[in-house]
Amino acid sequence: MRDLLLQCAGVVTIAVALVHGYLGEAKVFARARIEPERLRTLIRLVWQASTVAWIGGGVLLIAAPWLQSEPARHWIVATMACVFGCSALANAWATRGRHFGWMALSAVVVMSVVGY
Repeated sequence: MRDLLLQCAGVVTIAVALVHGYLGEAKVFARARIEPERLRTLIRLVWQASTVAWIGGGVLLIAAPWLQSEPARHWIVATMACVFGCSALANAWATRGRHFGWMALSAVVVMSVVGY
């Protein structure tokens, strides 16, 4: 059961990352006016770098049960719980709790910790 929770946390993480990437392109950068243009490109790439990093974290959570290493499982869960916990807090604070992202990221943290 704990392996399944960890893998579900990974799937949710990947889903959240994909939604984050899509909404960034479709909603945020479609309306944003950022000058100079090279700064716009830089900010867009940094936004998508977090998307790629979250997908990588999701893959690690999915793979953790198959690694057959308790220390690897420990460090993957601890690292991802910290990363997604900080992301959830920042999202909740910045949006005053009006964005669903902090709830989805908090669910990932809870599933990861319980699945540990």
